Amino acid sequence: MGRKVSKQPEPPFPDQPISPPGIEGKMSPRPRYRAPEYRAAGKLEGDVALISGGDSGIGRSVAVLFAREGADVAIIYLEEEQRDAEETRRAIEKEGRKALLVPGDVSDPESCREAVERCVEELGGLSILVNNAAIQKHRPIDEISVEDWRRTFAVNIDGCFFLARAALDHLKPGSVIINTGSVTGLEGSGELVDYSSTKGAIHAFTKALAESLLSRGIRVNCVAPGPVWTPLNPAERDADEIRKFGADVPMGRPAQPEEIAPAYVFLASNADSSYITGQVISPLGGETRAG
Repeated sequence: MGRKVSKQPEPPFPDQPISPPGIEGKMSPRPRYRAPEYRAAGKLEGDVALISGGDSGIGRSVAVLFAREGADVAIIYLEEEQRDAEETRRAIEKEGRKALLVPGDVSDPESCREAVERCVEELGGLSILVNNAAIQKHRPIDEISVEDWRRTFAVNIDGCFFLARAALDHLKPGSVIINTGSVTGLEGSGELVDYSSTKGAIHAFTKALAESLLSRGIRVNCVAPGPVWTPLNPAERDADEIRKFGADVPMGRPAQPEEIAPAYVFLASNADSSYITGQVISPLGGETRAG
């Protein structure tokens, strides 16, 4: 008897009527985040997780699986993403866990500090931090303004630093930080020069922070996926690019968020990955060159 393998959406994809930052509820097909075949084992019982960019995409699926594994979850998101954030809250609560919505901008250090404080005060602590919020715009380097460059860095890498620094006073031995990188930070991308640069910085930040926090008993790792069907991509690309999004991956399609989220559970679980820190895990759909 063969093993069951879920059929996932493949290109060509229809036009996506969304603009930055991108509302997942308007996408078709909808990104798959529920992971119905994932079976929990109580790996995160008693944990509290804070996930930036947890309203949609990978962050939403990670929030759902963390809740399924027993964690209460707080998510940070932009105010204009309230619709998506509410859906994520309902999904977390459906798993029987507490959900906390924290609107904010991770490029602002005070906003990051307030998010951490709210998480600790309202959920009773913090043991898992996921730095997942990011922005991107598909364009060649001569169309990137100084303001664009600085904004991309402010959200994508500064936000990781601000949240990690704010969280350190609350992270006890055994706690975990997980960053979201990208294949573009490993291989580069000519149309995503600023975004790729921030993702490469996140990979280096992961390794440096892992060394820095090892003596405190805090593990730091990174998940760097290939193309994933989330609002981040169709919100910033033209219709022709979206129709064939992920077609050049060996598997012939982009990943769905529910296919990436289990890697975060693995890295968050001390039962599974207590000997792993400073690593960049790359789910790339069959690509073998990056790493």
